[in-house]
Amino acid sequence: MTKGERISRFVAELTAEQVDPNQADIAKHPFYRTFFQCWNQQRYYAAHDVLEQLWVNTDTNDDQFFKGLIQAAGAFVHLQKHFEHPTHAKHSRRLQPAVRLFRLAERNLSIFAPKHHGLDVAAVCELLRGTAAAIVDSDYRRNPWSPEMAPRLSLDSK
Repeated sequence: MTKGERISRFVAELTAEQVDPNQADIAKHPFYRTFFQCWNQQRYYAAHDVLEQLWVNTDTNDDQFFKGLIQAAGAFVHLQKHFEHPTHAKHSRRLQPAVRLFRLAERNLSIFAPKHHGLDVAAVCELLRGTAAAIVDSDYRRNPWSPEMAPRLSLDSK
């Protein structure tokens, strides 16, 4: 089974509906919608994988948009791992890479503000800037992420 087939099966299981990977409307694409479902379940790595499949298999002008969302998910993977294992040799050093990814993600997403594909991009960029600033302001000593305070993303229902 290829990674694409595995991701399609994963999306179908989460959405409990037939997955049409050729859906032309990005805001309605099952992979795009599943990205947000995974994000809100704090499954950032899965969110990254799902959106990556949409990005590499879609011919649109959204490369930077998808890249930014994937980077944002990656940054939260770093924070989540740091939170879960703060004294671990590898995971304890994840705050600086998270800040780098937050900044890259914000740069890639900001060109799509204020809204794109049903997402309030301006609000996402503010979330990324604020989270990075909290880490930098603590001199990379405090992780602002916790399961109880994890950010949620939503799409317009339009």
